[in-house]
Amino acid sequence: MRIARFSVREGGAAAGSVSFGVVEGDASQPESLVVHAMAGHPFGTPQLTGESYRIDQVRLLTPMLPSKIVAVGRNYAEHAAELGNQVPEVPLTFFKPSTAVIGPTESIAYPPFSSDVQHEAELAVVIGRMCREVPLDRVPEVIFGYTCANDVTARDVQQREGQWARAKGFDTSCPLGPWIETELDPADLAVSCTVNGEVRQSGRTSQMVRGVAELIAHISEAMTLLPGDVILTGTPAGVGPLQVGDEVAVSIEGIGTLANKVISRA
Repeated sequence: MRIARFSVREGGAAAGSVSFGVVEGDASQPESLVVHAMAGHPFGTPQLTGESYRIDQVRLLTPMLPSKIVAVGRNYAEHAAELGNQVPEVPLTFFKPSTAVIGPTESIAYPPFSSDVQHEAELAVVIGRMCREVPLDRVPEVIFGYTCANDVTARDVQQREGQWARAKGFDTSCPLGPWIETELDPADLAVSCTVNGEVRQSGRTSQMVRGVAELIAHISEAMTLLPGDVILTGTPAGVGPLQVGDEVAVSIEGIGTLANKVISRA
């Protein structure tokens, strides 16, 4: 099931309202997509309202508003190597603030304090229930679904400052979307990134040093995860620069494509 968060475009009776919905249709043929509105939040059994919209009648928003985004660095060996780093002995985790999140129709605003902003295509895991100290064999019970993410990074700031809060936490640095796929095996999915149609990254989740279950068990050992929290699982090799005017697209097999324009913050 594909769960989206959306607002109704002008002209409809519910114009401007924000809801969750179930997306049906062939994602490769956008004109076939229909969004069926849900009542309330999507956790548990979805309750449909009976209202449906063609995809061109709605604006897709970030599919979730997480309380926190916990990201994992250097979880693909080739990506670690391309930046001259070793694979860490334990998962390397960091936070991106909730204010970094944008949806598939929003723009990445190039921060004025950086001259080297880069894309990082990632599989994102959305947590479905409050949990802590989750055993490996019970991780599937706490996962709501999966979506596409771009861990946008000010690489020069990351290298200069030595810690990653500003480099990876600036406003608009965490695009998510276009929706959440709840029925997906994350073990071996194609992950790619294009910039203006040119392939920059191409990998598979099977190349992760540590898989989804191990990551969630490790993170939840330290902190409580809440429904809607997002885990970013690392990026494959091929990260590279973005410029104002670029369109960057992250595609993940079985989910879809998340595309964002890059604009100047000024």
